[in-house]
Amino acid sequence: MSVRRSRACILLLAAVLASGPAFYSAAADQGDMCRGGMSPFKDAAGFAPKIGICAAVGNAATAQGAGCDYIEEGVRSFLVPGRPEAEFREKLALLKGSPLPVLACNSFLPESLKSVGPEARHDEIIAFAETAFRRAQEAGVKNIVFGSSGSRNVPDGFDREEARRQFVRLLRRLGPVARARGVVVVLEPLRRGECNFINTVSEGAGIVRDVDDPGVRLLADIYHMLCEDEGPGSIVAAGPLLVHCHIAEENGRTPPGVHSEDFTPYLDALRRIDYKGGISFEGRFTDLAKELPAAVKTLQAQIARTAVAGKE
Repeated sequence: MSVRRSRACILLLAAVLASGPAFYSAAADQGDMCRGGMSPFKDAAGFAPKIGICAAVGNAATAQGAGCDYIEEGVRSFLVPGRPEAEFREKLALLKGSPLPVLACNSFLPESLKSVGPEARHDEIIAFAETAFRRAQEAGVKNIVFGSSGSRNVPDGFDREEARRQFVRLLRRLGPVARARGVVVVLEPLRRGECNFINTVSEGAGIVRDVDDPGVRLLADIYHMLCEDEGPGSIVAAGPLLVHCHIAEENGRTPPGVHSEDFTPYLDALRRIDYKGGISFEGRFTDLAKELPAAVKTLQAQIARTAVAGKE
């Protein structure tokens, strides 16, 4: 908890309070901008990440009404690479009626397609990816999030260094396939409670650097970072490798605002690296229509604090 209660965070809050009501008035004047595809609170340094939600495209109208800019769908539920083309056409028809674009897809690989271990199935993964990425391009999806804990868990007794080498080899094959379709594979570090391999942004950054392909980049999930007690310095160190983010509160994986958790040190780290990607809510909503507007407002307010602090 020391990360979130740091002296830097206190200084950020002091900067916001010192700005007075004029700042909030100006921010309110821009409040409708996000409904038109641009997040509010854009500061002079240009820190205005788009805000999205991990949800089915059928929730796009609710998300737009709450102030979101995009939807993050699922590879296997939306791009359906293991299903016939006709089924994907049905998904595209839903997208055509959506008020928001689908800019990212997560839940990439099924557990049966092992990335590492004695039963690694790289050739089958590449074939699966070729279909997924082709459909992503057609749907306008830009980022394919590679979390897939079941696929990349290292089996008990398997050499972990060999698992790392296997995974780097796989990503080096995936990178050119992704680039050919105009998409990026975004590696997502996951907390130890969900996966036993690549648990921190720092570890993920090392792998992305070893892969050395612009078709493979990195995600920072602030919920997982909090669970692993990983501070915002890892975001700064990763720098331009980061192209996408997820966010949820550590307590119960709830949306921002439920437990009043403070994300400003992490958001300020994103501002410092001139982050231009999106931030997707990936957490537990019990009533999306009620909770999502509050989550958007909370995240916007915390983004605004970092913007003000950045001008000091």
